[in-house]
Amino acid sequence: MTWIILATFGQFLNAAVAIFDKYIVSDEKAMPRPFVYAFYTCLLTGGWAVIYLLGYLPGMSDLGVPTFANVESPSINVVALAFLAAYTFFIALVSMYDALKRADASSAMPIIGAVSALSSFGLSYLFLGSSFQESTIIGITLLAVGTMLVAQTLPRINTVVQVLHSGLFFAMHYITMKGLFLETGFDNGFFWSRVAFVLFTLSLLLIPAYFEKVVKQTKNTTKKTGMIVILNKTMAGIAAFMLLKATDMGEVSVVQALGGLQYVFIFLISIAFASWIPVSAANREVSRKVAFRRMLYVVLILLGFVALFV
Repeated sequence: MTWIILATFGQFLNAAVAIFDKYIVSDEKAMPRPFVYAFYTCLLTGGWAVIYLLGYLPGMSDLGVPTFANVESPSINVVALAFLAAYTFFIALVSMYDALKRADASSAMPIIGAVSALSSFGLSYLFLGSSFQESTIIGITLLAVGTMLVAQTLPRINTVVQVLHSGLFFAMHYITMKGLFLETGFDNGFFWSRVAFVLFTLSLLLIPAYFEKVVKQTKNTTKKTGMIVILNKTMAGIAAFMLLKATDMGEVSVVQALGGLQYVFIFLISIAFASWIPVSAANREVSRKVAFRRMLYVVLILLGFVALFV
């Protein structure tokens, strides 16, 4: 069950990333266009191919760090899956950032996570032929339901469409990545998926309207915001690597269901660092009654987590 622990740490980092994301997309002076933020997110995510350089250090490959020695020329199937992974990830990000711009992170993110978990469960059965033990099904269900209930209130109808769309495409992304790893192995699949991320993102600049959006927003973005984005996406890259490694080692639907822990961490971080978190990044108008109900749903998520080990 090492992969479950790995996924748990990845979700902890994603909790911090989600808080930063909410701040960035909510501040009109920072980066008001979700499309542009998704553009740079995908570009920086593709840059994580540099992790292969660590493979030259003695002993790093034994710790699971990928190496260039395991990278080979891609087949047409690998290329197709790599670009599909890049496309689904980008689309999921655009919808997620758009939802975060309109709604509070504590309302939008849990629904995205629950939809992603349930969609991954169905898609892994349909496309990967996965089978699950009864305790695993119970754990996934508790995690997904608990995650959904954490939201407490549904966003407006136009935001609901965005969060449902984002959750579905995140599920498709991770299912595609799992298929890629099964096709060629983790080291080779991860490398070519990062290459596809960069090529797909840069290809968007060939469309004049997209090029104008990116250039205009980049000029209006301050250096401070740029540093925050780089720091945030560095954490996101580490989290993504952990989750993809866990996906390679275990069940993709379980890894996605563990996304419920992200909202436990968001809840705890919001309490512990309430005075440090910008107003635009957190909902401070939470009554004791609402906070108590959220605590109950957090317990439900934790019970689902425990069920995975039974």
